[in-house]
Amino acid sequence: MALAASRLKALLSPVLHCKPTRLFARYNVAAKTAQLSKSGLRLYCVRMDSTGVLFRQLFEPESCTYTYLLADADTKEAVLIDPVLETVDRDLKLINELGLKLKVAANTHCHADHITGSGLLKQKVFGLKSAISKNSGATADIMLSDGDTISFGKHSLTVRETPGHTDGCVTYVTGDQSMAFTGDALLIRGCGRTDFQQGCSQKLYKSVHQRIFTLPGHCLLYPGHDYKGQTVSTVDEETKFNPRLTKPLDEFVKIMNNLNLPKPAKIDIAVPANLVCGLHDV
Repeated sequence: MALAASRLKALLSPVLHCKPTRLFARYNVAAKTAQLSKSGLRLYCVRMDSTGVLFRQLFEPESCTYTYLLADADTKEAVLIDPVLETVDRDLKLINELGLKLKVAANTHCHADHITGSGLLKQKVFGLKSAISKNSGATADIMLSDGDTISFGKHSLTVRETPGHTDGCVTYVTGDQSMAFTGDALLIRGCGRTDFQQGCSQKLYKSVHQRIFTLPGHCLLYPGHDYKGQTVSTVDEETKFNPRLTKPLDEFVKIMNNLNLPKPAKIDIAVPANLVCGLHDV
């Protein structure tokens, strides 16, 4: 027992000396995930701020997708952002352990690289509502427009339309603008591709600069994916260091036109399933 505790302390030593608000911005998840998983521990980002919002950042390794859980610490009402089909049971286990009442499963857009977990969650959680942008071409219980809010307890997320990666991309922003969930519009030191699903480089550039970079500089930005073990950034960081979006528009368009990325492996099954909010044969 003492040996196990010693090993865990060594693994987490970079974390123990970080300030809570910067914990996962500075902790290299990729370098530690494999070691921690062998110990049977579940790795996710944890936050409980002074306003009473409980927060968890969860990771799906095949598509490198982040799922986000937010809840009111008092009422226990919760929202899940971008759930993934393969990790529904994991997410529900955590939600039940924390005694939360899941109200809404909200997608940032119609995904091409994984099947949303919204449909399966609706089958397992009575009264759960799915949500997605009205511009996504998908169906859901709640069709979102710019400026709409998703409430959970005394807290809420405000919808900002951020098209460009797809026509239906949205960013969810907390009421105090301390956190924003950018989906694939803005990634850490990158952005979503624009070569399929109504993608448009000019539109994406405008969305990020006018709808995300106008948030407070300290606002924490949580992306839909990350492939390098990064977990969070800020508006200030991305406006200074994003290698694509700090360029003028014409240079950004050239970069995006020459990415030459392979087609997402699951696009042919993911998009049709996600157009009906994941309500398919599961």
